[in-house]
Amino acid sequence: MEQNTYSLETNNWINKGWEIRVTNFPPEIYFDFPTKTESVSLTGTACSLNCAHCGGHYLKGMTDIEGLELTSQLTHELSFSSALISGGCTKDGKVPFWNRLDLLHELKHRKVRMNFHVGLIDEKEIQLLKELADVVSFDFVGDEDTIREVYGLEHKVEDYIRVYQDLRKHVKLIPHLTLGLRGGIWSGEDKALDILEDLGLDGLVFNVFIPTPGTIYSHRTPPNLEEVVRFIAKARVRFPKTPLALGCMRPKGSYRQKLDEAAVASGINRIVIPTPKARQLVEEKRLIIKRGEECCAL
Repeated sequence: MEQNTYSLETNNWINKGWEIRVTNFPPEIYFDFPTKTESVSLTGTACSLNCAHCGGHYLKGMTDIEGLELTSQLTHELSFSSALISGGCTKDGKVPFWNRLDLLHELKHRKVRMNFHVGLIDEKEIQLLKELADVVSFDFVGDEDTIREVYGLEHKVEDYIRVYQDLRKHVKLIPHLTLGLRGGIWSGEDKALDILEDLGLDGLVFNVFIPTPGTIYSHRTPPNLEEVVRFIAKARVRFPKTPLALGCMRPKGSYRQKLDEAAVASGINRIVIPTPKARQLVEEKRLIIKRGEECCAL
């Protein structure tokens, strides 16, 4: 990696991150190509929130649970071994998985491993979830202005803390942190790490804001690349024994090429669909590639 691309401070953090990785992890990295994970929307393309960064756009690329035709495949082997169970939210920020418990239990019966997005559910709903979820991917937000502006919710950071704590009592929980979620602006990411450190975490997935056509934030730009790289490198140093992953939601093009490469250099443990330069650097650093075919949280 051409380290002179970044400032001396950033390069120092990258080097520290790599040293931490070498000290605390075996010389291997996970590359995930989630061809065996079916992305399922429980609500089709419907969402009551119209979030500023998504606007329902990403629901269009998911399989509507109504079209899954699971019952017709009961005597046949499924084409997927796991499922990302997600969908649009209710007005109070929940993904209403409880409306399709029949099909979800059928998936469980078929030994499909399930990764859930659930939003800000309550204890009663968690009790329904714990029999189904192999893991819950929980988008954590550390800033109330961001919660209000992005999601249109009046929830507090304390609500995210409460749900996180309640979920962690019953299911495997992997927090996700979207860098620059507030339209490419840094807003609460450091606070989110402070909170997660206090609460405890078994892994952490980083995503990066993508300006998406047709959304309120379509005209925005991703957060500054060097700031993202430095944030990830500092997180590696801060959480020396916690597996860190670079998730599927991140900008494409040269931004992604440079980010993936720097993430490897900083000591990341896992990347979803890595770019060629990242793969090249992994070879140079003599890391063993462990290839996965499912969601990185699974």
